[in-house]
Amino acid sequence: MDHFSPSHVPLHDIAAARRLDQAATALLGGDAFVLMQRAGEAAWQVAMQRWPKARRIAVVCGAGNNGGDGYVLARCVRLAGRQVTVIHPAGGGPATPIAQRACTAYLAAGGEIGLFPCALDSFELIVDALFGIGLNRAPEGEAAALISAIDAAGVPVLALDVPSGVDAGRGIAPGVAVHAAHTVQFISAHAGLFTGDALEYLGSWSLEPLDVPAAAFDGVLPVADLLHREALAAWLPPRRLNTHKGESGRVLMAGGDHGSGGAVMLASESALRSGTGLLSVATRASHVAPLLTRRPEAMVHAVESGDALEPMLVRADVVALGPGLGQGGWGRDLFARVLACGKPLVLDADALNLLAQAPQALGDAILTPHPGEAARLLGSDTASIQRDRFTAVRALVERYRCAVVLKGAGSLVAAPGQAVRVIGAGNPGMAVGGMGDLLTGVVAALRGQGLSAFDAASAGALLHSLAGDAAAGELGQRGLLPSDLLPHLHRLANPRRA
Repeated sequence: MDHFSPSHVPLHDIAAARRLDQAATALLGGDAFVLMQRAGEAAWQVAMQRWPKARRIAVVCGAGNNGGDGYVLARCVRLAGRQVTVIHPAGGGPATPIAQRACTAYLAAGGEIGLFPCALDSFELIVDALFGIGLNRAPEGEAAALISAIDAAGVPVLALDVPSGVDAGRGIAPGVAVHAAHTVQFISAHAGLFTGDALEYLGSWSLEPLDVPAAAFDGVLPVADLLHREALAAWLPPRRLNTHKGESGRVLMAGGDHGSGGAVMLASESALRSGTGLLSVATRASHVAPLLTRRPEAMVHAVESGDALEPMLVRADVVALGPGLGQGGWGRDLFARVLACGKPLVLDADALNLLAQAPQALGDAILTPHPGEAARLLGSDTASIQRDRFTAVRALVERYRCAVVLKGAGSLVAAPGQAVRVIGAGNPGMAVGGMGDLLTGVVAALRGQGLSAFDAASAGALLHSLAGDAAAGELGQRGLLPSDLLPHLHRLANPRRA
């Protein structure tokens, strides 16, 4: 089993993680304490690598097996000659047999246990072993107070498996949660930690496979894949020497009603910078001259009705609709013509809002909604989308029978019959108007270059997010503009040169 590769990481849900624990325990002789020892010892190695000078360490242990991992780590700290104190809520000692074994071994090594409340700011490192992957509600009472105290201490936190308070399945924090500096996961990476609210608490992260036999993964499939930059190379190989512009796709970009010309301009530029061979733009007459001035490589046409769009639809390999489209008569006319054209589609912005008014299965199409648009497409609300982004993206695929990019922190890409892909890039600076228009152009360009809808959506979302990270690294996140990404799109679309 490929636990980790440079291009992707398989992600498992909570049910699968528990099956993996059970299978691994059986393969290692049936004693679950073996895995607990390996987890605690591996976490201690991570702590030493990241905070080698930490001499005073607090390990906050809950009652379950996550707390047992913490007791094993605390024993390692003690044996290494460093000062360690295990802290748990009053009355919150070990509640499982193997956690009790770990606690007993820690005490036998001369370990100390303190009860909360206590001063946490005197330590140099706090290890969070309070709650594991089973928590699916807001922490309450003394547990909530302890989590708040951990955050208030101003001390780096190493979280074991999951920052306490975060739902590892849905990626939400329903109440208070620990802001970890680093999270170490064991055996498998948890899908919910890489999207939505969870990213606020995860910190950096690592995966410790614990030398689990590969057979433990037999029949336990990941629910998602976390994509990294290295995945781009497989989707964007060097072009053959004897190529021509038609092989790189003919993209038709339609949008830009009165007062919204900038959106279609940004989408057009990003399509060109992402490698489309020929780009035609259908927009209002008032936008033709500005767009040609900004980007003369585009073939820009004044389109005042759906009838004028027909000849352009015939020539296109893929049609992108939505940036600046509006929901007036002009936008509705173009929307109806595009949906009936039979070509591969990329729909965003008001094309999604119009689709939400008359939902239908689309087939060869890619939808790129943000959470608000996703809510309208599902007849739901934004808060519900964000409470369970995996369920939301699967529901979109089921309703519209096409590929979907659910944008946001940890964007999700899904398609019929495919495991979800999670984009392991992007930053808060990209939360600005126009970034979605850029994505529309990128995805359309890659679809036109021969990628399947699912791969074009995945590669496009990854390329777009990586360009955002590169631009933010150069310029800073606050005040980042969509146009700042364009030179980075060009560079990263050639991964073997970048």
